Amino acid sequence: MYEEEFAQRLTALRNKKGVSAREMSLSIGQNAGYINNIESGKALPSMSAFFFICEFLGITPKEFFDIDNSRPKLLRELNLNLKKLDDTQLQCIASIVSDLARAPHSFP
Repeated sequence: MYEEEFAQRLTALRNKKGVSAREMSLSIGQNAGYINNIESGKALPSMSAFFFICEFLGITPKEFFDIDNSRPKLLRELNLNLKKLDDTQLQCIASIVSDLARAPHSFP
């Protein structure tokens, strides 16, 4: 069960980054079929390899396992900027986000 979720999450994040499994494997210092073996459920990475995978994807291990978050890097950057705002600014942003989340939208 966890292996399947891990494989699906890895595939989704890799595809979002726009790289092939082969390219990712070689970029993290593994053989060409390494990521494919993980994504097909034949293997799981070691802890150190998992950290290299996260580094390659530009996310934290926590973000990797946040399955409902399809844009971890973007949301992390947004959160870092939100922390710089004062209470009034933050309330304005919260109101805007709330309105956007309720309204049907046609933008990407």
